[in-house]
Amino acid sequence: MNNLQKQVDDWVKQYKVEYFKPLEILARLTEEVGELARELNHIYGPKKKKSSEDKKEMADEMGDIIFTIICLANSHKVDLDDSFKKVMDKCYGRDKDRWEKKR
Repeated sequence: MNNLQKQVDDWVKQYKVEYFKPLEILARLTEEVGELARELNHIYGPKKKKSSEDKKEMADEMGDIIFTIICLANSHKVDLDDSFKKVMDKCYGRDKDRWEKKR
C-alpha cells in the first residue's frame, strides 16, 4: 500500500490546495460508500436502475473508496501497510476460531 499512498501523494501535491480537511474527506468517503451501496442495491436488491441513470461499475466505486481512504491516511501520516498488517494479525490471532472453517 505504500506504493499506492505515494502515487496519491504525488498527484495531490501538484496542487496548491493539497489534502482536504479530515471532515471533508470523511464526507467524500461517505458519498463514495453510498454510491457503492446504490450499485449493489441495483445488482442484488429490489431497487433497479432507472433507464435515465448513468451506468456505473461497482469496481470503479471501490477504487474511489480506496483513493479517498488513502487521502485520509496520507493527511494523517498513517502507514496503511502497517495498519493492514495489524488487521490481518487480528484475523489470524484473535479471530482465528471465530467462524467455522472449511474442511
